[in-house]
This record gives sequence, C-alpha cells and structure tokens, in this order.
Amino acid sequence: MQFMAFDSGSYTRGAARRDDGVDYDVFRRQPLSPEGLRCLRHLCDLCHPHDLLAAPAHAEHTDTAILTRWINEKDWHREVLAKVLTAHTIPTDTPPVTAAPGKIGRRGPARWALRHGVNGDDATAIRMTWGAINEWMTHSCYHRLVLREEHPVLTDLLHRVTSLEMRHAAYYAGRAHDRLAHSARARRLTRFALRHFWAPAAAARMPRVETSHLMRYLLADEAGWQEIRQLDDRIERLPGLAGLGLVRRALRRHGVVDPSTRRA
Repeated sequence: MQFMAFDSGSYTRGAARRDDGVDYDVFRRQPLSPEGLRCLRHLCDLCHPHDLLAAPAHAEHTDTAILTRWINEKDWHREVLAKVLTAHTIPTDTPPVTAAPGKIGRRGPARWALRHGVNGDDATAIRMTWGAINEWMTHSCYHRLVLREEHPVLTDLLHRVTSLEMRHAAYYAGRAHDRLAHSARARRLTRFALRHFWAPAAAARMPRVETSHLMRYLLADEAGWQEIRQLDDRIERLPGLAGLGLVRRALRRHGVVDPSTRRA
C-alpha cells in the first residue's frame, strides 16, 4: 500500500486554514441534535494535544517544527468546535469538557514505551503507528458526524478541520510504515502494544459512557461499520499488523455489534 507523501517543508511554511466568514449564529437558528452535540463535546476534547506534548520530539529532526505547528492546529480545531458548542449555550471554559477526573495522561504511546522500557526506533514505530490510527479514527468520527447531522455549516467546518487531520495522519503513517518495514522487533512490539493497550483516542481519559455514546451514535449502523472495516483495512496494511481487527474489537468492548452479525 502506498501512503500519502508528507512534505514537511511546505507543511511548516504553510498557513493553517481558518474559519473566517463562518456565521456561528446559524447554530442558534438551526441547532444540532442533542446526540450530535454530545459527540461534538467528546471530539472537542480530542483536540487537546496531550500525546503530542508527551512525545519525545528529539526522536525525529523534523518533529520540533511539525509538532509546534500541530499544537497550533489542534488548538484551532478545539476553538472551532468550542464556538459551535457555545452557540448551543454549552459551556467549554474548563477543558477537557467531558474528561474523567484523574485519567488524563495515563495512556498513550510515549508513556507506554517508557513504562515498558521500549526506546529508540522501536518506541518511534509504536508512537507513529498509534498516532496514525488515532488520526484516522478521529477523521472517521468527523465524517460520520457530518453524515448524521446533515448540517451545512457543520459540514463546511469539519471539512476544514479534517483536511488538516489527514495531513497529520499522512506524517504518522509514512514514518510508521518505514520503521515497521525495516524491523521485525518493531513490528512485534507495535502489534503487542496495540492489541493489549490501544483504545480509541481519549477513551482512557473520558467516562466510558461518553465513549460508548460516541460509538453508538456514529458507528453502530451498517454505514458506520463499513467505515470501521475500511479503517481496520487501512491499519492492517501497515507492516506486521495484518489480521489485527483493532477498531472492530474496540467497538465490541463498548457494546457496539456489527449489524451483519445480528442479521446472521
């Protein structure tokens, strides 16, 4: 599988897309559904760069400039989503909005590698693979929220956000592929870490009920499962990850069952 090339030079020189000209008062006249707003609160919390700040930036000579740019973009993503929530009179002044007390920062690829004595290129392989999966998962959630809500302004905003998210994913995936392809040990450790410790982004620091709601509302129908099958297929094309079924297993842990299984 060919992964999207990432040009770090043009990326760090370019300007992030902004939300100029957006009329957020539209949401007061045409609000999102209560279920969609609950998902949006959860997704807003994903824009806090906890894992980016915990990552060892010195591992890649390009990381410092790129991660600085990403933190700025994540902050803008949260600002955009917070404006939508504010238009619905949902307070967002105490981030993270829905975080479970005491859970922030307990999980993540950098901390997992440190705890288990994994370092160097092996730790980088885990961090890059984990990051790519989280970016792909977040993109899928944004895409499904657009389809569920069918709100023109939300659609435009999330398309702007996801255009940046997919560049983040391209960076992670390209470097993950390179490291996994060149090291059997990295493939083995990365597969082990994902299988036993990965959870959907923010699940470790969110109340379980919030993660379960997000998955049920966005992914529990046939179209949602088709999105997840495609995501798992993308993950499994990374070296050493064939047959992992990572995201499908995560959905089942939250009580979301494949509709095709129910029909059988």
